Amino acid sequence: MSVIPELTSEADVLICGASRGIGLALCAALLTRGDVARVWAVARKASTSPELAALAGQYGERLKRVDCDARDEQSLEALVSKAREECDHLHLVISTLGILHQDGAKAEKGLAHLTLASMQASFTTNTFAPILLLKHLLPLLRKQPSTFVALSARVGSIGDNRLGGWYSYRSSKAALNQLLHTASIELKRLNPAATVLAIHPGTTDTDLSQPFQANVPEGQLFEPAFSADRIIELVGAHGPADSGTFWAWDDKPIVW
Repeated sequence: MSVIPELTSEADVLICGASRGIGLALCAALLTRGDVARVWAVARKASTSPELAALAGQYGERLKRVDCDARDEQSLEALVSKAREECDHLHLVISTLGILHQDGAKAEKGLAHLTLASMQASFTTNTFAPILLLKHLLPLLRKQPSTFVALSARVGSIGDNRLGGWYSYRSSKAALNQLLHTASIELKRLNPAATVLAIHPGTTDTDLSQPFQANVPEGQLFEPAFSADRIIELVGAHGPADSGTFWAWDDKPIVW
C-alpha cells in the first residue's frame, strides 16, 4: 500500500512537531519506507535536536531538518521558501502539534480554573498553528495526490463529551476539527486528489499525557512508534472520498 492513496511515485513528506513524541516516531517510521523520497522534519529546534541528528546520520539527505515555529507566520513563510528550493509538491503533511498543560495551557477541571491566558495558549498551538501550516503550505498541495493530516483528540468531539472538564483543550480541538472540515471543502475544489483528515492517535506515552497516565486503562497507553504506525496505516487507507472526516487510531470514525 502506498503512503497515500493513488500515489504512483515516491513521496515527499513533511512532519511538523518532528523533534519528539509521535512526530519523531513518524519521521523514523517513514524513513524506513522505500516509497518515501524525503522527510521534512519541522520543529522549533529541529536543527539542534539530538534525536533528529541521529536520524540524519542514518538516512543522510533523505531527512531535511527545518527550524520553524508554526505559531509564527513569518517562520512559516521561511519554511515554504526552504521547501520550494528542493520540491514543488508535498504528498503528505502531518501536524502533530498539540499541548495540554505546557506553555501556559492548563487541563482545567472546572469553570473556576479557566483563564484567558490558558485558553489563548491552548488555541494558539492546538488550533491556530495547524491551520496556518496548511494555509502556508497550500501552494505545495495543489497538484497530484496530497494528504494533510492534523492530530486531533477524541475529547474534541462534542457528541462524545460525557465527562466535561479540560475546557481549553477540548474546545481548541473541536475548533481545529471545524477548521479542517472547512478546509477540506476548499481543497476539494482546488485539487480533487487532495485529502484532509483529523486523526485521534489514542493516548500515547508522551509529555502531553504523562501527568494523566495513571488513569489510562491497561493496554490503552501506546508507545509513540505504535501510534505512528497506526497513523501511517490510516493515511494510506483514506483518500479523497474521506476528506474532511475524523478517525480514531483503530480506524473507527469519531462523531463531531
